[in-house]
Amino acid sequence: MDGLKNKLIKIEALLDRSMNRVLSQAQLQPDPVLVAEGWERRFTADEQRAKEALELYTQLGYEVRAAVVRPEELHDDCQECRTVVSFHFQTIYTRKRKN
Repeated sequence: MDGLKNKLIKIEALLDRSMNRVLSQAQLQPDPVLVAEGWERRFTADEQRAKEALELYTQLGYEVRAAVVRPEELHDDCQECRTVVSFHFQTIYTRKRKN
């Protein structure tokens, strides 16, 4: 019973932190290498939303790429959270198609 109570307390603490979380400047900054190549950072999404975005932006005539979430974009103390994000989320970049 104590183990369950401890887990609930940890979950509550995580929820409290996440409700007050604001993205830092580093989390909002695009990859400078991609920007130099003409790419524009759009957003970070889970695998399904990233796939949908790739299809949508392609249909709209953009070049699209999904990049691995960079370590600078992750400022969570929870290593497990960082691992999940790095494996299941992608940052979407677009640029106008070259003719």
